[in-house]
Amino acid sequence: MKYFFCLFYFIICSISAQETIETKLLSKIEVKADSIIGIDSFKTLFFIKNNTLIKQQEGINLKYSNLQLGNITSANTFNPLKINLFYKAFNTVIILDNRLAEIFKVDFNTLKAYKNVTHVATGSDNTIWIFNQNLQQLELYDYKANHIRAKTLPISSQVIDLTSNYNSCWLVTKDFIYQYNYTGSLISKIENIGFTSIKESDENIILKKENTLYLIREKSKKIQKINLPNLLINQFLVTNQILYIYTDGFLHEYQIKPK
Repeated sequence: MKYFFCLFYFIICSISAQETIETKLLSKIEVKADSIIGIDSFKTLFFIKNNTLIKQQEGINLKYSNLQLGNITSANTFNPLKINLFYKAFNTVIILDNRLAEIFKVDFNTLKAYKNVTHVATGSDNTIWIFNQNLQQLELYDYKANHIRAKTLPISSQVIDLTSNYNSCWLVTKDFIYQYNYTGSLISKIENIGFTSIKESDENIILKKENTLYLIREKSKKIQKINLPNLLINQFLVTNQILYIYTDGFLHEYQIKPK
């Protein structure tokens, strides 16, 4: 029955792939950054420049850097009170508060049960989602209690990207896109037809394939192409139905029109 559901889900998505979503350009601002990490509804901008995380709000910049841990592999600002920075080279996660002060450090090399982590995303409370390459599984790790609250069955294909909110986690692999709930139970599984990056907003997800973005709404489960001008999509973010695209030193803000 589960196989039938997944197959049916993918067929529905494939049939709907030609439907499109219109957008409207709201603004275009210059941002000198190596990568854009996040932007909230109050226009607080998080970005990385020269291996330093910068929080820019109303012209005031807060900064955090940790040169001893090497380059920042990923950063997640979904919970602005518990921002996580992942340093893959040192297998370490740093948790920051809203002033970019360090409040917790997780060195997976020193844990009794060693974990070789490749991807990190935000969970609820004091948890983070981590992909444990040793066991080839996704784990919801409570870093304060040093305890695994939930874990998935092993994943056989190569992991490409990971995103989450407080309720769910989406894992993009070479072969499939998985959605799990906070107990580690599989909610959905669809074939990956070339998607390489994923973002989430209000249970809706946006996927990137080559230089095109696609939206899957949580209610309809349809894949819909997002119509955008011909520009190179270096990075994209989504906040409250607002799509942000960063390319060539400019952050473009688009409103995703409802349908």
